[in-house]
Amino acid sequence: MIRDNMPSPNAASPLGTRPYLKSVLRNVIVNAQVGLHPWELYPERPTRLCVNVEMFAWLHGAKAHDKDLYIDYDPVRNAIITCPDRPHTPLLETLARELVEVCFANPLVDAIRISITKLDIFNEAAGAGIEICGERAELLPAGNVNRKNYDQSRSE
Repeated sequence: MIRDNMPSPNAASPLGTRPYLKSVLRNVIVNAQVGLHPWELYPERPTRLCVNVEMFAWLHGAKAHDKDLYIDYDPVRNAIITCPDRPHTPLLETLARELVEVCFANPLVDAIRISITKLDIFNEAAGAGIEICGERAELLPAGNVNRKNYDQSRSE
């Protein structure tokens, strides 16, 4: 059975074994003008991308008992589906970093994992891409969201 070979959710989490809530967008397929290869520079031949996003919220303090806690994935989905309208972007990393900021605009999100894969880019591969994974403090400049004040307001 394939499931037996899969890692446990906590082992695959950037949060380690801490309890968490995870919100996901899986296999969002979009076309985009992206890449450095000569054949990727033609606007009439966009590159198909597969985007996966996981957003994690630690379940600690007041959040551990908040029955109404949820992470809204709609803003992230809305950002992804604008890819066909973007000007050419040389690097997938640029797209991923922009999605990092969209994810962390939600102060409940403590960590993320984003992967972007170019589909059909090489004949011998199903795809080629990148993944970015980490916690808010590691991926954002200091002071982007005042987490302490937000957590205090939720516990009052």
